[in-house]
Amino acid sequence: MMPQDPIRVAIVGTSKRSSYLYAPLLRALPREVKLVSIWGRSEASARALGEQLNLGGGLLLAINLAMIMLAPPELTGLMTRLSFLSVALWWFVFSIPLLRIVQEPPRRIQAGELGVNPVRVSFQRLAHTFREITHFRDLFLFLVAFWFYNDGIGTIIKMATIYGAEIGIGQTTLIGTLLMVQFVGIPFAFLFGWLAKRIGTKTSIYISLLVYTGISIAGFFMSQEWHFWALGFAVATVQGGSQALSRSLFGRMVPRSKSAEFFGFFSVSEKFAGIAGPFVFGVVGQIVGHSRLSIISLIIFFVIGAALLTRVNEQEGIRAAEAEETSLIAASMPTQ
Repeated sequence: MMPQDPIRVAIVGTSKRSSYLYAPLLRALPREVKLVSIWGRSEASARALGEQLNLGGGLLLAINLAMIMLAPPELTGLMTRLSFLSVALWWFVFSIPLLRIVQEPPRRIQAGELGVNPVRVSFQRLAHTFREITHFRDLFLFLVAFWFYNDGIGTIIKMATIYGAEIGIGQTTLIGTLLMVQFVGIPFAFLFGWLAKRIGTKTSIYISLLVYTGISIAGFFMSQEWHFWALGFAVATVQGGSQALSRSLFGRMVPRSKSAEFFGFFSVSEKFAGIAGPFVFGVVGQIVGHSRLSIISLIIFFVIGAALLTRVNEQEGIRAAEAEETSLIAASMPTQ
């Protein structure tokens, strides 16, 4: 059994799942189902927080790791396979309430889509939504900024165990830190919600990007296992808050009537935009022969993202969304 296998199981067990599929379904909940926002700002932020509080996934991860690490050597392979099975059962069981209680919104077939390949229609709608988003200057500018800095964040999360193993960090520390991040991130997600109410959403995002920049710099000098624990703790303090606040800010600049397609594009584009970071990480590592400069290279994503974010006028973006919503409501009212 390869030593990295438990880490792969851990990553699979704590993946974000297909958020771009269930997020639009959450937004289809009836208005009578109220979401209480700890940010005190919008329902979008409450939904964003819910995506971050993966307490159940963390518990399952702990169980899976115990199964693998405490098993006798001859049973390690079996425990790894059972971990995959337990993840499948976990998803199935907790999907039952959604499938039984939440009514799926009816499919809307637009003009010219009847009989057309659904995959082709999906890409056509994505292109149409992108063109619509570009009409909202501050919303589009924020989206581009988010693509950059979130790519850096995602790369740190994805490549952490690979980088740690390369510089000699032990498997127990790698897995233990991954588990720690799942639980430490929960209270700090709430803390960032409180912080956003005090100093503003954009300023709170700047703080999280500053922390990530510090993590990249410190990662270059990392040499001991306690360094990995410390940097893992630092990641946990900003991981949930930065992503939740980004969704909250995006949501406030989206016309309510277009929230489903705009948030759907937001989720899908986030996945496609996440290619550049690992690519840069890998190319730099290949050029210099190690990954220490690769982790430093990620700073450019935070710098570009923060620079673009400074050009986003949050209030103007909200005003544009409200104006668009007002015009949509007026257009839908029957003429006398």
